Amino acid sequence: MRFDDNGGAAKTYEPNSDEGTPFETGEPLYNGFEVSGVTGAHLPVKHREDDDFSQAGALYRLMSEDEKKRLIDNIASSLAQVSRQDVVERSVAHFRNADPDYGRRLTEALTPAAVGRAKA
Repeated sequence: MRFDDNGGAAKTYEPNSDEGTPFETGEPLYNGFEVSGVTGAHLPVKHREDDDFSQAGALYRLMSEDEKKRLIDNIASSLAQVSRQDVVERSVAHFRNADPDYGRRLTEALTPAAVGRAKA
């Protein structure tokens, strides 16, 4: 069990909205070591669907209409709490990249929330 603050509020992922830190360096995490040859960092074998959106889009398209509605409502209620519009727009773009309908429905669900924030 950890007794420290485990990095506190520091960002541990990239890209993020904290001026780009931390960022990926491409450096291996460790040097190779001898076993019966040399091991180390190797480039991954890329596949056609190696991206951040194909699997999310495929899962969305498998859902029933009721499941999609609940998912959109859940995500929209969370995103409606975000005060920075640029972060909301980037988030919606990720859902749109997974499936155009996903992004469209999320945008529609957020429109009333965005209007409510503007009046507050």
